Amino acid sequence: MSSPRADLAGAVLDDIDSRPGSATSLARTVLGAYVRDLGGWIAIADFSGLLAGLGVPEQSTRTAVTRLKSKGVLDAESRGGRSGYRITDAAEAMYSRGDPRIFGFRQMADGDAWHLISFGIPESQRAARHQLRRRLSSIGCGTVSAGLWICPEYLAAEASAIVSALELDEYVTSFRATELTVPGTLRAAAAQWWDLAALADRHRAFLDNHRDIVTLEKLTDRAAFDRFVPLLDEWRIIPYLDPGLPAEMLPADWPGLDSVRLFADAQRRCLAPSRRWARAGIDAEIDVGR
Repeated sequence: MSSPRADLAGAVLDDIDSRPGSATSLARTVLGAYVRDLGGWIAIADFSGLLAGLGVPEQSTRTAVTRLKSKGVLDAESRGGRSGYRITDAAEAMYSRGDPRIFGFRQMADGDAWHLISFGIPESQRAARHQLRRRLSSIGCGTVSAGLWICPEYLAAEASAIVSALELDEYVTSFRATELTVPGTLRAAAAQWWDLAALADRHRAFLDNHRDIVTLEKLTDRAAFDRFVPLLDEWRIIPYLDPGLPAEMLPADWPGLDSVRLFADAQRRCLAPSRRWARAGIDAEIDVGR
């Protein structure tokens, strides 16, 4: 179990500038979905091998690892005479917090409560204020006005953790609301508070890039890994940006429901066999080295 300090540090480790498909992004995805499944540690050669199977050159893997170490996601650690990397406590807290969101997309129902975040941060704390806005946006919060943000109540703990990690508690007041009154319609308000057009584009791109995976009749364990990791790498950003607004606040042609179903189908078909392949390959390497 992670410590409270690790939980706070994990609140600001999220890869909010991720570019899906890059070496660093794929490395983060493999760490979160596969290395944690292996116990949180992996030998350098095994990690390079997993990423090489995804088309990442060894030099790019080394660069990605250097970046992840500098960001506090990985620590170097040798075990049994093998050099490797351990996922840090803060990174484990980050991954654990993200699992329910990524692998179990949550959608608001009409009448669910909202979390409002009001802040007035002095100019002397301008950098922290900028970070707060970036971080709140990165977990799906909408902007009602410069000093008032909104998100579903089920994101309240994440928002509070970000505020505390940035040491801004004294400037922030939060509220729980069960009703919203807006000048026009809730759908129009949502379009102002969130960039729904950009979010819809992400959903459509995800569907275009991966919809064929559910039509494949049979996947080997290796093929499941090769197909699912890039899909997961692209998907894992979407549930952070998409707060799961209720249907009454979304456009009639909203593509989000289709992409949620696509990911759920791909997860059901691919996650277990892809983990089985990764585990078997690493176990084989260990046996050879004995």
